[in-house]
Amino acid sequence: MKKHIHDRYERTADGRLVIDVSASKVEELYEDFDKKAPYHKKDLDEDLTHYLTECVREIGRVDFVIRFTLDTMPAEELKDRVRTSLNRFFMYQRELEMSFMRKMVRKSLVFFMLGIILLVFSLWFAGYLPGMVDSPFMRSVLVEGLTIAAWVSLWESLATLLVEWRPFRQQIRLNYRIAAAPVLFHATARHLRA
Repeated sequence: MKKHIHDRYERTADGRLVIDVSASKVEELYEDFDKKAPYHKKDLDEDLTHYLTECVREIGRVDFVIRFTLDTMPAEELKDRVRTSLNRFFMYQRELEMSFMRKMVRKSLVFFMLGIILLVFSLWFAGYLPGMVDSPFMRSVLVEGLTIAAWVSLWESLATLLVEWRPFRQQIRLNYRIAAAPVLFHATARHLRA
């Protein structure tokens, strides 16, 4: 299946896949709301970032380059600004994902510690409650309730780590790959002939 997906992309002379982005001018690569900001501080266009992310997700671990095809070839300084802004944007996205992952790990650890504490209390109550609570039914409800709460907390901790860890790691890796990708520029054929 991946082979057919890779056939949809051009390749460079050294065999890397080319993720092609077409725009009439450099300004179209950025969001409109921060027009006055210098290029290295602007946010990239949301459609562009989504497109790049989905392409890299689609091609998997294959090496790639990002090629911007524009109506006219930009000056070297502008090319460097685009490369810098692409790198900074996706490194920032990577840092955000790492921050979310750290919060998720902390939350998971809190649930785990709460589960252990509740489990210890349920075992302790099971041994000491006969003298404190006369009703066997109430003893059973208290001990079983604490035990169930402990296992639910432990399960939440493990499920959070096992289910959410991998998508965070994948997104962090993906953002880094895009940030580190070589960026090429190309002018459209009609302007090359002129």
